[in-house]
Amino acid sequence: MTQPTQDFSGRSALVTGASRGIGHAIAAELLARGASVTITARKADELRAAAGTLAATVPDGAERVLAVAGNAGRAEDRAAAVERVVERFGRLDVLVNNTGINPVFGFLMEADLDAVRKIFDVNVVGALGFVQLAWRAWMAEHGGAVVNVASVAGLRSSGVLGAYGASKAALVRLTEELAWQLGPKVRVNAVAPAVVKTRFAEALYTGREEEASAAYPMKRLGSPEDVARLVAFLASDGASWITGETVRVDGGLLATGSLG
Repeated sequence: MTQPTQDFSGRSALVTGASRGIGHAIAAELLARGASVTITARKADELRAAAGTLAATVPDGAERVLAVAGNAGRAEDRAAAVERVVERFGRLDVLVNNTGINPVFGFLMEADLDAVRKIFDVNVVGALGFVQLAWRAWMAEHGGAVVNVASVAGLRSSGVLGAYGASKAALVRLTEELAWQLGPKVRVNAVAPAVVKTRFAEALYTGREEEASAAYPMKRLGSPEDVARLVAFLASDGASWITGETVRVDGGLLATGSLG
């Protein structure tokens, strides 16, 4: 019997929000497993630096890494990114929707509604927009895999990340709906990290990491690589009968029944 593989040689992946943190780790993991990888992010200078770092990790990195600057919340930037992927690599097998923003923190009764709209536009509508484009450009005919980066805040109330959590809950539900609509050609899954040590999450652990880690059965916060390895598995042939799932990568946090 042929064994399922997690080798991505000959395949092309697009990872959004990949100039640093979780997205960069996912891009590095897919690249190490043989994929050609395109990364996107808003800040062109940071993105170029990230692409250079990635390219240096493999012998043929200059040929297998592409950076396309753009805002995931802008339709024209999403379209440009997907167009460049197919133009450069001739295919788009894996899409990882990692981009996420959170400009609203605290009591929802005081939240700026324009900021809440922006969260949903980037975290949910932007992700759907990328899936639509990937479907039309390659996946409808050839198949593929989509992995959405959600959050444990989308699975359990936090009290302080309400708007962000609601957007990630919507992304979880969107993942299920897309899995139903796009199967069997395209598998769509999500991962739900807890606090991962990145710049994005610094406010949740800086100066109190030991205290923050105490709530986790594993007694540590996550690393970007913890998430990256799970994403790579879900995008691989090894997960060929898994779709519509949201897999927690949370050090056991939700097993305790709360987010804090």
